Amino acid sequence: MHIPQHDNKNKAIIDCNNELVPLCYFNIIKLSAGESYTYQLTDYESCIVPATGSIDVQVQGQVFKEVGKRQHIWEGDPEGVYVPVDCEATLTCISNEVEVFVSGAKHNQTHEAFVIRQDDIDKVQYGSDDTKTHRKIKHILGKEPAGKVGKLLVSELFTVGAGGWSGFPPHKHEVDLLPEESRHNEVYNFRFNPPNGFGAQFLTPDGEDFGPVYHIRDSSTFVFDKGYHPCVAAPGFEMYYFTILAGETQRPLHMNYQKEYAYQLETIPGMQDMLNKFK
Repeated sequence: MHIPQHDNKNKAIIDCNNELVPLCYFNIIKLSAGESYTYQLTDYESCIVPATGSIDVQVQGQVFKEVGKRQHIWEGDPEGVYVPVDCEATLTCISNEVEVFVSGAKHNQTHEAFVIRQDDIDKVQYGSDDTKTHRKIKHILGKEPAGKVGKLLVSELFTVGAGGWSGFPPHKHEVDLLPEESRHNEVYNFRFNPPNGFGAQFLTPDGEDFGPVYHIRDSSTFVFDKGYHPCVAAPGFEMYYFTILAGETQRPLHMNYQKEYAYQLETIPGMQDMLNKFK
């Protein structure tokens, strides 16, 4: 479930029909100026998001120019391109170098490609430094655009400040028991500022008092098919994670909070306002 940082040589880290998270796809593409990369996913829609650098993207006969405006993830807002099911997409590096996240979700309909610019990003912030829950979210494919995307949700999440908790209260989304819970597979890719930072990813199976805890470092990838899964950053470090959610039957996410800790939905500043916004 934990995949440490490694040179994936532009090959999928989580490929189509993965054993643990068959609904998700994830790749990291690294290119230098002028280099291109082409891919095509059957039965998966995808979203291309430069972590650093800038690219041109060609898909469905369109060219989206200069996607990505930042030198690293700790400055500025992301941009991206939605790539429909079974469509060929070509990324071309137009900066000195780029690192690009490619996220995907299993889907059976072909929509229209579109670009997501910085002004389109839906930004949310809640929690507090005092409660060690200060969190910033940048939804790339969030609640909107409704009707233009199938099952894929893509966001960037920041644990703000010098250490703290994220994904809290603990929650799961492993079965379709609507409206209380939806089945969404999930993939994280972590980054730390400074990059020698670290954290811990918890994973507690439903009905159990304890579960495994994983030591996460810069560029760790983690996959979730079930279980409650909060995470924490060590003191002195800001934590980022790129998150992919792929729904089995629907796109909207319904989280089931661990009963012992659900009362903290009322005590974390701004939490209820954030949840109400996405109902």
